[in-house]
Amino acid sequence: MPGYQHPCRYCEAFVPADAAACPSCGRINPTGPMRCPRCRIPVQVGSVACPGCGLSLAIRCPACGESTFFGDYCERCNGRLTVRCAKCGAEQPPVGPNCVKCGKPLQWAHATHT
Repeated sequence: MPGYQHPCRYCEAFVPADAAACPSCGRINPTGPMRCPRCRIPVQVGSVACPGCGLSLAIRCPACGESTFFGDYCERCNGRLTVRCAKCGAEQPPVGPNCVKCGKPLQWAHATHT
């Protein structure tokens, strides 16, 4: 249905169904199910591992170092759960030791999965 809007999962403002970010709060993926950072299949908040690829969905936040569910944002500090490659500048979820764009090793302070 054209024009139908969904509430943002973060701020409850109405968002177009195909929006990549909420026009009110600016957060990414404001509607639809949470998705695995690696394989992008829907996952439930609080799940231990992705049922599709087996990625651990408990991670230490690259910003604050606290354990959190591996969604788009840290449950503790609200920081984005991404790292930036020092070589090419690509921003990505910390799903492995190397950059998905250039293959160079990634470095971040709290990279250990829990």
